[in-house]
Amino acid sequence: MSTPHVDENLWVRQFHPAPAAATRLVCFPHAGGSAPYFLPVSKALSPGVDVLAIQYPGRQDRRQEKCVDNIADLADAVTAELLPWTDRPLVLFGHSMGATLAFEVALRLERKDIVPLALFASGRRAPSRYRDERVHQRSDDEIIQELKALSGTSSEVLGNEEILRMAMPAIRGDYTAAETYRHTGGARLSAPIHVHYGTEDPRVSREEAEAWAEHTSGRFDIQSHPGGHFYLNDEGPRVIQAIARVCSAATT
Repeated sequence: MSTPHVDENLWVRQFHPAPAAATRLVCFPHAGGSAPYFLPVSKALSPGVDVLAIQYPGRQDRRQEKCVDNIADLADAVTAELLPWTDRPLVLFGHSMGATLAFEVALRLERKDIVPLALFASGRRAPSRYRDERVHQRSDDEIIQELKALSGTSSEVLGNEEILRMAMPAIRGDYTAAETYRHTGGARLSAPIHVHYGTEDPRVSREEAEAWAEHTSGRFDIQSHPGGHFYLNDEGPRVIQAIARVCSAATT
């Protein structure tokens, strides 16, 4: 199988091209996150799985671009960028805000008769469950405190005032997108949904995680892990194994 010819794609990053892989995994970062967060995933699954990571506007090499602070608009843009990569079956994985975005992208793909093999939703409540969260309206300092509380940003970045201030528009934009998102209701995936969450995550209760079952007519399962919102930092290998099993089953 050949890799689609996509010149200078700012949205889709491929760290370890796997031209012989039968399936592709598309990774969606959390709020304030970026594509390189998934380097360990790409390294672990290549060459058996072709791993792609989405790079949102407003960060790193895209920091001069305006952030997209609306999930629907972001999902429209990502879906369009992913279409050239749908020559192989896709598995979607998203963490936190990325899980919501991955769900919306999966809906859009299915409307085009491109049904993902599975959606992995990590560290995020179901689209139909809401909380009155307004982190995006706080001061820069208060947002930084939120990041520290969730331990979602490396200590190196959190300790660098200049880097944080440069990243703040992207962080605030992502929080705006995540916190103002409202599921329109009705549409469900036919793709299976696999949910993973941390048992000590203040952002996701067991009930909110289980509610993902309402969003698919296909298979649903849920796995808890020790840890908080970024349980992935320690439990990543277990989640990667779960993804690998789904990808492997699709080729046998």
